Amino acid sequence: MKKRFLIFVVLLMAMATLAVSLVFTNPTKAEEQAESNESTVVGTRISITPTMDFFKQLDANSVYESVLSVTNDGSEPINFEVYAAPYSYIYSEENNSYSLGFSKENNYTQITHWISIKDKNGNYVERPTFTANPGETIDVSYKVSTPDSIPSGGQYAVLFAHTISNTGGIRAEASPGMVIYGRSNGETIISSEISDMKISQTIEKEASVEENGKTLRKKTVFNHINASAKVKNTGNLDFNAVGTLKVEGIFGGEYYTTPENKSRISVIPEAELILSDEWEETPAFGFYKATWTVETIDNTETIEMVVCLIPPSVIIISIILLTILVASIIILARKRKERRSRFSV
Repeated sequence: MKKRFLIFVVLLMAMATLAVSLVFTNPTKAEEQAESNESTVVGTRISITPTMDFFKQLDANSVYESVLSVTNDGSEPINFEVYAAPYSYIYSEENNSYSLGFSKENNYTQITHWISIKDKNGNYVERPTFTANPGETIDVSYKVSTPDSIPSGGQYAVLFAHTISNTGGIRAEASPGMVIYGRSNGETIISSEISDMKISQTIEKEASVEENGKTLRKKTVFNHINASAKVKNTGNLDFNAVGTLKVEGIFGGEYYTTPENKSRISVIPEAELILSDEWEETPAFGFYKATWTVETIDNTETIEMVVCLIPPSVIIISIILLTILVASIIILARKRKERRSRFSV
């Protein structure tokens, strides 16, 4: 019986040791090799300035003019077209989230139909085409002509510059856009909802990993203290939502605070976006107090959580030591029992 029990303990220790080796083979290089995955077609690069245009007050039956500049940053001549598209978010039931789209129309994207662009002949049309040589910048004039009646609140659109191939097809790899924000002269309602406030010590995100000599983009789990929340715009005007993650030691000391230029999003009407932040330099071991605060123009929510970080290797070693301790106690108890039974005979 003793031999069987000892064999069981040895096997358990061997399995735990194997688990330790498997834990250490989980590549931390994935985090170090994370990259932006940006790609550019050789010879074709274009850019737009500015990246945003803001009309503070849109009145009915009025005309507003502005200009955007399109630059050929590539090494070949390009043809491109400029046109307006709705700037909105589309809800996905599969992911239970909103993603940016340029096809859904609503009361807040009507400005798309009010925009016209001046072509090379000086006429205002919906979709003019232009040609730019390498290094050349084309100034494109456009105007917003509002109808007799316009909805209250915000108006949102995007002016795209799509490159066109020689065969007439659109080259989607070179298509920068300028976001247009407009505010009509009417009743404005600023209202927000903050939900799903969470703090976690693990986060899943895409990173570059090596498999069979190839570099692949895969979802990888990292031990980073992170926080997230959903912010919904229930009004008719856009607003900024700001998230602040603060990590402190249990016995004092501040280790991380969200930088001012991070974790800030603009939420347009009829959209619910996810606001998040993470402490990428989270150590493998420690006890911390994490505080997550989300603020909008009319709302503030805060949660706190004590986070205990223990490496998997420490957990496994602790299990091994605990198993050995329990096994030793059982063996000693049986030996004492046997000795007592001998003396009682």
